[in-house]
Amino acid sequence: MGVNSPLDRKLRMGLVGGGRGAFIGRVHATAAILDNRATLVAGALSADPQKAKESAPDYDIPPDRAYGSYQEMIDRERQLPEEQRIDFVAIATPNHTHFPIAKAAIEAGFNVVCDKPMTFDLAQAEELVRLVEQHQVVFALTHNYTGYPLVRQARQMILNGELGEIQAIRAFYIQGWLRTRLELSEQKQASWRTDPARSGAAGCFGDIATHAFNLARYMTGLIPSEISAHLKTFEPGRPLDDYGTAVIRFQNGALGTVTASQISHGRENDLFIEIDGTKGSLQWRQEEPNMMIVRRNGEPHRIYSRDPNAPYMNEAGKAACRLPSGHPEAFFEAFANIYRAAYDDMVRRATGQAFERVHTIYPNVYDGVEGMYFIQQAVESSRQNGAWLPLHHEKARV
Repeated sequence: MGVNSPLDRKLRMGLVGGGRGAFIGRVHATAAILDNRATLVAGALSADPQKAKESAPDYDIPPDRAYGSYQEMIDRERQLPEEQRIDFVAIATPNHTHFPIAKAAIEAGFNVVCDKPMTFDLAQAEELVRLVEQHQVVFALTHNYTGYPLVRQARQMILNGELGEIQAIRAFYIQGWLRTRLELSEQKQASWRTDPARSGAAGCFGDIATHAFNLARYMTGLIPSEISAHLKTFEPGRPLDDYGTAVIRFQNGALGTVTASQISHGRENDLFIEIDGTKGSLQWRQEEPNMMIVRRNGEPHRIYSRDPNAPYMNEAGKAACRLPSGHPEAFFEAFANIYRAAYDDMVRRATGQAFERVHTIYPNVYDGVEGMYFIQQAVESSRQNGAWLPLHHEKARV
């Protein structure tokens, strides 16, 4: 699964975030070591120094590498001998902290794996692109749904022309957990996601619509041209949107829609996508990730199951599988596929080999800047009552 190289050791990880009460930090830590190619050796697990150090035993981080802040971790780690210091920093913190942590890590020469959305605003995202290009580090963004085997199967099918010209995309991410003002109960996840000072310009659209948009871009490769969006806050007093929909025009003439909700009763993490081409259509749903439906007029519907040994699976789909058919692979494995692909490039960098910087199988800094542009333009379009605004950022991957 890994690249051939003289690097005969595990990569060393430093985690920022993930202290007690956190969610995504534990996911990062689990996914990062799933393939036994990395080890978590250091961490700054909370903005509260005491909590950061108290959380370290939960991850088997030794006391001397349990740091009270990300600045301390980066400063101390860069002073260690090369054979001891961390290779990369994983960022699993609220949005408003992503940029300063990533900037410090990149300038210190460390690779970065960052949670999405990449930054607090577009200007920060553009600066991260500049820094990554200047320091030539590996930067992976955990749009983790791109790691599912059947998502990668679909991507290769579409890029190979099996669905013909793509003409329509419908991407949805529907939740219901913020139907009430959960943030008023000081629930940690709700509190920062609904706070403009920590989440950014968008709530629901920044948190989950970015996943739906990224999935559409990843699977089809289509380049967006313009966006018209309507965002709304249905819960009185909430400062950020909890529902929204956008129409996207693509450069090839295709139309796309992105709909996101956090106020739909009974919905959990229902990310799903439908793609229509001239030769066929497909449908994939994150809550049933090991099945994909392909439809063609006049033919029975085809159900693709995740089976690395099946003749219908292409190389991209097979490479993302770990288990035989019938054994469900899901969230952790998809997340780990982002890490695994990024590790290949980290090894190449560490051993002086060339590595791809733009067209990676994992989401990267260029996808991150596009995601922030999507958020900015969606919010501004909604403010202008659905005005059509540009959506192609010059630094986005094409």
